[in-house]
Amino acid sequence: MHQEPPSALHPAESPETLTKPAAYQAPKPAHGAPKHSRRGWIWLLILALVAAGAYMFWRQRNAGQAGGASGAAAQGQRKGFGAIPVVAAKARRGNIPVYFTGLGAVTPIYTVTVKSRVDGQLMQVYYKEGDIVQKDAKLIEIDPRPYDAALVQAQGQLTRDQALLDNARIDLARYKTLLAQNAIPEQQLATQEALVKQDEGIVKTDEGMIETAKLNVVYSHITAPITGRVGLRLVDPGNIVHATDTNGMLVITQIDPISVIFTLAEDQLPVVTQKFWGGQHLSAEAWDRSPPPLNKKLSTGTLTTLDNQIDPTTGTIKLRATFDNRNNKLFPDQFVNVKLLVQLKQNVTLIPTATVQRNTQTTYVFLIQPNSKVTVRPITLGTTEGDESEVTAGLNSGDLVVMTGVDKLQEGTQVRATVTSDTGSTPEIAGAGASPTSAPRPASTPASKGTHKGR
Repeated sequence: MHQEPPSALHPAESPETLTKPAAYQAPKPAHGAPKHSRRGWIWLLILALVAAGAYMFWRQRNAGQAGGASGAAAQGQRKGFGAIPVVAAKARRGNIPVYFTGLGAVTPIYTVTVKSRVDGQLMQVYYKEGDIVQKDAKLIEIDPRPYDAALVQAQGQLTRDQALLDNARIDLARYKTLLAQNAIPEQQLATQEALVKQDEGIVKTDEGMIETAKLNVVYSHITAPITGRVGLRLVDPGNIVHATDTNGMLVITQIDPISVIFTLAEDQLPVVTQKFWGGQHLSAEAWDRSPPPLNKKLSTGTLTTLDNQIDPTTGTIKLRATFDNRNNKLFPDQFVNVKLLVQLKQNVTLIPTATVQRNTQTTYVFLIQPNSKVTVRPITLGTTEGDESEVTAGLNSGDLVVMTGVDKLQEGTQVRATVTSDTGSTPEIAGAGASPTSAPRPASTPASKGTHKGR
């Protein structure tokens, strides 16, 4: 019970009564179970029931959403919306070349180091460095005056000796007449005959001296022995040159045509020799040393000859191919890759090399079936050249194979293929449910362009 404190307004109460506290009385216990304990358990039970109901509702709702999503996905898969986009290419019938490739060096067919054949001062140069000079064109002039003088001297000597020879022949004819009349001894006639022969020999010597002098005069005017390109000048005008000089005055290199000497393995030699000695003109291509696909073809030529022995240290043989070099793309001593065409396979099944997949067991491709699902198809490859490969078994012409996007594929995957055209035209989109092996889409017409513009 609540006890009211004593009030100071009651004077009847004594001070002791006012200051003394009242005795504590314990509250009386209520009858029955405690109300607060029962109410707590009821609330806990209600909260547990609410949480269980919420959990069951959440599970049912998520299961319904998952089922709806899977159904929508399955329906979308059937309609093609869940297909994986890939780029595909068609296997086709065509020709593929078979090449033997070797490293070669551009080697001129003719290279001439022009040297002086007479001694004298270099008077004049008639060419410019790097010029293309024709055969017999004037290049250098060496002082010809000493040789002109020697020529005149030889001609004078010949005239003198020729006169002595004529006089000896007249005496010989006179001695023959006198000998017939027994006017002179026979020994005198024999001596005169020997004198005539001696004079004839001197005249022959003089004639040879004249030819030598003329030749020296010719040598003093140097001309081009071949048609080719002139290199850097090695001797300047004003210098004295000698016929015994080790170094030449200039170098002329034939540029067109030009050859490439390259090597092939001895294992490839039987095929080459069989076709070469059989009369076939094997085509050779010269390519620069850049890595594919940056490399470029420089020129096309023909195999002209083979070496007569195999190098035992390398197991290779040297071959020479001759090239037309009018565009000057082949330069002497340039390293090139030579591709020798030994065979042309015709009407074979070809696919892009990028479609070929490999593992440790086999070589395969992802083949797109008519239902737009892929299947793993093992194949057998033949010749590979550039971006194309020959398929000898496993595919037919017209089969559609995946080229890019294979990292997401496995057996039975639904795909939506963008088909590349063989001619490089606009790609074809093959959706799910459509035949992926249909013909490529034709190019846009002016009418279709106009419709697009109107939109």
